[in-house]
Amino acid sequence: MEDNRIPRHIGFIMDGNGRWAKKRGMPRNYGHTKGADVFKKCIDWCKELGVECATFYAFSTENWNRPKDEISGIMNLLRRYIKDIRKTADNDTRIIVLGDKSRLDKDICDDLIDLEEKSVNNRGFTAGIALNYGGRAEIVRAAQLIANDCVSGKISPEDIDEELVENLLYTSEMPPLDLIIRPSGEKRLSNFLIWQAAYAELVFMDVLWPDFTKKDLQSAIEEFAARNRRFGGI
Repeated sequence: MEDNRIPRHIGFIMDGNGRWAKKRGMPRNYGHTKGADVFKKCIDWCKELGVECATFYAFSTENWNRPKDEISGIMNLLRRYIKDIRKTADNDTRIIVLGDKSRLDKDICDDLIDLEEKSVNNRGFTAGIALNYGGRAEIVRAAQLIANDCVSGKISPEDIDEELVENLLYTSEMPPLDLIIRPSGEKRLSNFLIWQAAYAELVFMDVLWPDFTKKDLQSAIEEFAARNRRFGGI
C-alpha cells in the first residue's frame, strides 16, 4: 500500500470487553485484562504498518457511572500496565494522556505525568491514552482557557478561530485524526475525539475488542485507503 494511503493517526474505541467476558461466564474485569493485552499489541501493529500515531479510548468521563468494583479493577489494571507503557516509551514512543488526570488516584496521576515528561522528545511513534476523557469536556476546557485569555486581555474575541481552538485541545501535538476504528458492533463515537473526528473516516467492526487482531487492523486500513477523502471539495 502506498504510504499516502496509510492513516497517520488512528483512534481506537476499545469496546466490548465486558460482553466478551460475559460470553465466557467470566467477570467483566477479566475482559478488561484481555483488552489491555490487545492494546499493547495494537501499538506494535501500528508501528509495523507505518502508522505514526494512535489514540486509545481507555476510560471516559461517563465510565465513572459503572459499578465501583469494575472501576477499581480498571484502575488496578492501569497500575500494572503503566510498567508496560513505560517500556513502550523507552522504544522511542511518546506518550500523551488525553483527559483530566486530576480525578485519578494520585499514584496513577504522578506516574502518567512522569511518563509524558520523560517521553516528550521521542519521535518514533506517538501513543495517546484517553483517560477520564470526554470530547465535550475537552471542548469546554478549551473554551474556558480562551475565555480566561479574553478576560485577561491576552486575546480579543476576533482572535478566536479554529486554529486557536485546536491548539488548546489535548491532541494539539498530534497529527490530524484520519481514522477511527470501533469494534464491538456499536456504531457511534460515544464522545470520543468529536472535534478531531470532523473529517475522519469511521470503520465499525463486529469483532469485540479482546478478539481484535492485526488482520482486523489491516482490513480497516485497507477500507480507509479505498475511500475518496474530499474534505468538502469535489
